Amino acid sequence: MVDPCTDIRLYGAARCHKTQYYRKFMDSKKVKYLFRDVEADEDYAQELRALYENGKLNFPTLRVGEKCLRNPSEKALLKWLAPCLDNSIGYLE
Repeated sequence: MVDPCTDIRLYGAARCHKTQYYRKFMDSKKVKYLFRDVEADEDYAQELRALYENGKLNFPTLRVGEKCLRNPSEKALLKWLAPCLDNSIGYLE
């Protein structure tokens, strides 16, 4: 089984206040993640659309391993990120 902490992606838009919230939250918890700006990059938009049957840009969406979280509460986010909280801060490039 693949470690979900090595594949955390945040799909959103730089201008979106909810996306900004999740970025700040994960930075404050020192979780490594990939930020995918779906408005700035069509490839990222297609990745996000592929996660949903309706094909819509449902953002912000966090993907932790194979688990997709659409606009999760802080409690839900902490549940899924708990194994990852010891990672060092930064974006995965």
